[in-house]
Amino acid sequence: MLTDSHCHLDRLDLTPFGGKLDGALAAARAAGVSRFLCVGIDLENFEAVHAIALAAPDVWCSVGVHPSENEGREPSVADLVERAARPRVVAIGESGLDYYYNEGDLNWQRERFRVHVRAARETGLPLIIHTRDARDDTLAILREENAKEVGGVMHCFTETWEMAEAAMELGFYISFSGIVTFKNAESLRDVARRVPLDRLLVETDSPYLAPIPHRGKSNQPAWVSDVARFVAELRGMSYEALAEQTTANFLRLFARAQ
Repeated sequence: MLTDSHCHLDRLDLTPFGGKLDGALAAARAAGVSRFLCVGIDLENFEAVHAIALAAPDVWCSVGVHPSENEGREPSVADLVERAARPRVVAIGESGLDYYYNEGDLNWQRERFRVHVRAARETGLPLIIHTRDARDDTLAILREENAKEVGGVMHCFTETWEMAEAAMELGFYISFSGIVTFKNAESLRDVARRVPLDRLLVETDSPYLAPIPHRGKSNQPAWVSDVARFVAELRGMSYEALAEQTTANFLRLFARAQ
């Protein structure tokens, strides 16, 4: 069975499913998806994300504030630790650095990232990292804040092999989304071929980044199977073997998701 290691179930387009999340989850289960990690992006949406995880036995969630969210409440370590203690919360994030959509003085973003790493170390939970156009600073903060104590995942990875290697040295897994299927992603496909099998995850990041052949549509968790098939073909292995291994990796990293 397959795992969608990163999705935003509270943001899906549920029109094809009569407006019901149960329909989207049922479609994913029918496609062989057995676990879902619903990822938080701000404190304001945490209660909705947590409620989804509480309502389904195969859904877990995280707590965090995305680096591009700048209108909600700024998180403290205490905020994150308190929410992380709740049932079915298995990770801190997503957090990190995004210099693509933000400009000017971004020290606030770096300080927020540090708060997340400190909360992860206090709780012992792994981190879910978002990084874009911020390679050096992302790695520097992870090292300075001793993120290696907890590890985590570089979600929706789009960086170089050198960054993948550096992240894995810090105890991080590398997760591939539908981007790896895009025509202009050959360098990323090379990374997907090279990541050790025991450090590999797959995800949808739904409702974003639908893989080929669904590109342009609102993504859904069922389509993690398309990502997995594509990566399996890249690596010259069976879909079933890749599904089994990535699920085992997920359970090893997110130890609470049992």
